[in-house]
Amino acid sequence: MAQIFRAKKTSGKGQVIEVEIESLDHQGRGVAKHNGKVGFIEGALPSERVKVRVSQQKAKLFEGTVEKVITASMQRVDAFCPHYQQCGGCSLQHLEKPAQLHHKQAAVEKLFAKFSGTDTLPWTHPIESNGKHYRRAARIATYFDKKEKLLNLGFRAAKSKKLVDVVECGVLSQVYQSVFVDLRKILNSHTQLRSVSHIQLCEADNAPYVLLRHTKAIEDEVKQGVHTEFEQKGWRTVWDDGNEEPYYSVLPEYQVGGTEFQFSLNNFIQVNAAVNSAMLDQALKWLELTGKEKVLDLFCGIGNFSLLFAKQAKQVIGVEGVASSVAMATQNAHTNGIDNAQFFQFDLTQEMSSAQWFNKDLDTLVLDPSRTGAYDVLKQMPLQQFSKVLYVSCDPVTLARDSALLVQAGFTVSKVALMDMFPHTGHIETMALFQRR
Repeated sequence: MAQIFRAKKTSGKGQVIEVEIESLDHQGRGVAKHNGKVGFIEGALPSERVKVRVSQQKAKLFEGTVEKVITASMQRVDAFCPHYQQCGGCSLQHLEKPAQLHHKQAAVEKLFAKFSGTDTLPWTHPIESNGKHYRRAARIATYFDKKEKLLNLGFRAAKSKKLVDVVECGVLSQVYQSVFVDLRKILNSHTQLRSVSHIQLCEADNAPYVLLRHTKAIEDEVKQGVHTEFEQKGWRTVWDDGNEEPYYSVLPEYQVGGTEFQFSLNNFIQVNAAVNSAMLDQALKWLELTGKEKVLDLFCGIGNFSLLFAKQAKQVIGVEGVASSVAMATQNAHTNGIDNAQFFQFDLTQEMSSAQWFNKDLDTLVLDPSRTGAYDVLKQMPLQQFSKVLYVSCDPVTLARDSALLVQAGFTVSKVALMDMFPHTGHIETMALFQRR
């Protein structure tokens, strides 16, 4: 029987091409066109001519990384991190910091024009951040090398599970600058510590914390040895076996505007303390609360916005899907003597017709969702009863998509500002105020 051999179609993966970069997308990738396709290139900047190694080809687009910069942008700078282009944390250190905000703002404008037809946005001055040592919290991954009999630790590589053997991190808080070297030494001092599966760092206002998550039992004597070593570094130790809630002799806390927020390391907090403080101050200024408002704060977490709003509004209702965050928000209200804020647990992706927390007297809506946005809840919400909507976004795509619902409901964008929560990364944090027309 005759066999017919057909040549395999080449995917184009690994191919090196030369392109001109036109702009940056909302993830900080260079955008170019080649043979009728749109390309997204990691490490490229607008106005540059670069050689690109293609990593993925599709019908109408391709992705790749810079192989060589032929003509460099005037905005290109040398990265300050020795692990840059290996670690998956920062992706824009090759772009000067003022230009990062400029390009992020342009990306938000394009998305609003696409989704809601809003061509011109009323930008206010961005909330800026120091480009170094701004992270008060981070998560370190670990991997036990059976061959070398060593517990390795670091950050994940971009789009990979591969562990980058980090020595130092220039965006991590100063108090943790020796943490990678110190942890390697301490955690490799006893075989039982090989079961540490990840490490959480958080510099609270009252102490820098180090949480060790472990998958097997560790004897008290071994734990005490680690505790002593950490104490000498000034770190407070927390153990998490994954079964019981971690024990805190003293809960971490931070303060903003005279309000104290306690939290556990499993609760979400903003990693950039300076930007978080400025963000809360800006939110209060934009909303111009007079003491008569009844505020609905959705995705409220531990009460980061709710408690400050409660000091200037008549009533605040906070809603959050995570039970531990709701409990912490309630505790924080009590600690601060705030009695006009109530907190409820509710999955905001679900049908809300029977929600006990909703009432028709609420007049101000605040949204601080995850990257998935607030589309599900906005589709159900009787938006006509609100006079103002404050949307705090960590994803410009879902913000722009959700803004279309608000525009259709009779709102207009009255203020927009970038918040430089994560300098040198592709992450875009935005605050937008919508007011009823």
